[in-house]
Amino acid sequence: MSTDALPSVDRTHGLLKGHPRPRPASALSSVATLAWRAMLKIKHVPFQLFDVTVMPIMFTLLFTYIFGGALAGTPREYIQYLLPGVLVQTIIFITVYTGMGLNTDINKGLYDRFRSLPMWQGSPVFGALAGDVFRYSVASTLIIVMGLILGFRPEGGVLGVLLAVALVLTFGFALSWLWIIVGMLVKTPESVMTTSFVLLMPLTFASNIFVDLSTMPDWLRAIVGHNPVTYLANASRGLMHGRAQASDVVWVLIASAAIVLVSAPIALRLYRKER
Repeated sequence: MSTDALPSVDRTHGLLKGHPRPRPASALSSVATLAWRAMLKIKHVPFQLFDVTVMPIMFTLLFTYIFGGALAGTPREYIQYLLPGVLVQTIIFITVYTGMGLNTDINKGLYDRFRSLPMWQGSPVFGALAGDVFRYSVASTLIIVMGLILGFRPEGGVLGVLLAVALVLTFGFALSWLWIIVGMLVKTPESVMTTSFVLLMPLTFASNIFVDLSTMPDWLRAIVGHNPVTYLANASRGLMHGRAQASDVVWVLIASAAIVLVSAPIALRLYRKER
């Protein structure tokens, strides 16, 4: 090509100056965009909704009608005790998907793409968390609706239910940071799932989600009574029925804050490091 056909230096500078460079997206905007991406992933992978929709309904129905007569006399009486616990169990279980989603992005190369974009580098993490909080809210709504259909009647009214759900979501948000760390350290999403259930299974089943502490032997009661899930189930149950103990609620909030304060810096540092 002839050099005469090329624009002059002044012309080149003029063309470049004619279009101002767009401003980088704010941290809030980039987090909102990636949160929307997290929700759109559900549209393209509908199986992700299984644990949010089918599992809560299945747990509520099975435990109410299988154990209700034996543990409380009737399923209707048992669901008053069970439903807040099922809410806690379901949200705790599905927090694992935050770490699995992050691990999947890393393995597919999206991690490097996000690092190259002109945005706040914490956006992919906080965006994923925000999208997952939406999923937790969907699961919570389904559990409450199913419980009302089966005869659940919260004595604390609408406000008590909303406060209980908010407390469970707060703890779920905090717990998700642990799985982000696991997602950064292990090689596959399946490893995230396996690692998480080693911890979650004893935490949820060795608690008072399904039965009261008074039915357990003394040695087991001492262990279960100090389980953080027990405090969360107590607080959720108390708020829904209008007789919450302030100590349970405060303990859950302190535990949630402690998990975030310890885990969030570690998770963000691992995310910024080159793998």
